[in-house]
Amino acid sequence: QVQLVESGGDLVKPGGSLRLSCAASRNILSFSVMDWYRQAPGKQRELVASIFSGGSRDYQDAVKGRFTIFRDNAKNTVYLQMNSLKPEDTAVYYCHVKAYSDLEYWGQGTQVTVSS
Repeated sequence: QVQLVESGGDLVKPGGSLRLSCAASRNILSFSVMDWYRQAPGKQRELVASIFSGGSRDYQDAVKGRFTIFRDNAKNTVYLQMNSLKPEDTAVYYCHVKAYSDLEYWGQGTQVTVSS
């Protein structure tokens, strides 16, 4: 079993920045991919950003150039740096990982609200 603990969600004004963190209970090098998803009220959960074991990254078009996913292997933590936030970024953000065994794990979510 893997525990994922997210933090960093907050209320921020449009144009502001936040950094989300997701700390894993075991070595993140054991995961083939680590992702951030988000779910806004009344909408389906959507993939925001991914970082793969080899270091490559992928982003949803709506966040390209504004969000950056990165990891600290020594801290077993993956981050999502979010800049130039917009009201439409408001959502609960979830950390997700997939192990090489294909088992998948989710964090509990952290609320991001972008509002003036």
